Amino acid sequence: MRRRVVVTGVGMINPLGTRVETVWNRLLNGESGVGYTTIFDASNFPTRISAEIKNWDIKDEKQDAERWKYRGRHSKFAAGAALQAVQDSGVLDTISDPRRFGVYLGSGEGNQDFYSFAEMMTAGLDEAGNLNIVKFMERGLEVLNPVFELEQEPNMPVGHLASMFNAQGPNANCLTACAASSQAIGEATEIIRRGEADVMLSGGTHSMIHPFGVTGFNLLTALSTNNDNPQGASRPFDRLRDGFVLGEGAAMVILEDYEHARSRGAEIYGEVIGYGSTADAYRITDIHPEGRGAIACMRMAIRDAGLNPADIGYVNAHGTSTAVNDRVETRACREVFGADADRVPVSSTKSMMGHLIAAAGATEMIVCLLAIRDGVLPPTINYENPDPDCDLDYVPNNARESKFKFALNNSFGFGGQNITLVVSGKP
Repeated sequence: MRRRVVVTGVGMINPLGTRVETVWNRLLNGESGVGYTTIFDASNFPTRISAEIKNWDIKDEKQDAERWKYRGRHSKFAAGAALQAVQDSGVLDTISDPRRFGVYLGSGEGNQDFYSFAEMMTAGLDEAGNLNIVKFMERGLEVLNPVFELEQEPNMPVGHLASMFNAQGPNANCLTACAASSQAIGEATEIIRRGEADVMLSGGTHSMIHPFGVTGFNLLTALSTNNDNPQGASRPFDRLRDGFVLGEGAAMVILEDYEHARSRGAEIYGEVIGYGSTADAYRITDIHPEGRGAIACMRMAIRDAGLNPADIGYVNAHGTSTAVNDRVETRACREVFGADADRVPVSSTKSMMGHLIAAAGATEMIVCLLAIRDGVLPPTINYENPDPDCDLDYVPNNARESKFKFALNNSFGFGGQNITLVVSGKP
């Protein structure tokens, strides 16, 4: 028999707050973390809004700010959320063999040193536009910090966390775009199920609120340009939706073998009971119009959980607020849930915190656990104009009390990656 995997610790840092309960309360109140971009000057970009993390520093987690000075924004977020999750779980002092404790993240790229590169190009180009490679390199040696540049790599947070907690077991990072942290949790769950570790720190971290990130998504026409109404810009499933809002942050969970957790008397948030992973095998930037990958993924996760579709009491949708995703995800839900589709509530918390990209799935899985715990569904805010192609119960604008046992969380990434997790409450 495969081992059961439970969640015994949670931590998160995102635009709605830097503690789990703060974020949860603001979600239930329908508050938005979206505003005008301040991390860089976005005044000349088509999109001038984002969901930034404000009023937080690594010092708030009792870490030496000087040690973290040149580390990436993604690494700092990861460390903060991980410290919360580890402390919440109380697991660290109970691990007798550090080789049985691993880390699996879905982390995005880190620092994008746009400004230093611009300085190097300015120094190296002559009036005719020819590049003098010597001057280019000389300026690079003057302005580049090796530690800062190393932090561009998406694997750096997972290395930092392993070192922080002496986690000598399985260690990996995946970057499957918006599906990354859900995939990390799914794969970490499989590691524990197979008996290769007893405890896994898992989740995701990312920030793409930088000139390269915004430029790329603007070229894809994926971002909202509703600059006059930042807090109303992310409007999943609404007929007037015009794209997602970039967010940033990290979310971490402690996954633990159930018997290991029970033996130490751990407080358990819930259980990861289903994991599905598929590919659209269609196009890099477009999901399959009939949702074949999403449908297969949801069915796989429900089957892995040993459930029927009728058992699911809530869906935390990928719900990006793009025209295509919301329509196709709605279609996929109707196909999977059949006659029960009108009964199952579906909401998108991206309407409030924006799209955290690689960190989105882990954040939303924690939301699912809290919804089961408290018997309340977070809303989809800014839902004002019904779309005939999006006709499910999206828990519009206000939280709703609901007692249920099983929640499903969807994460669909650019490139056609699809991940679905199914969670239950306390065993």
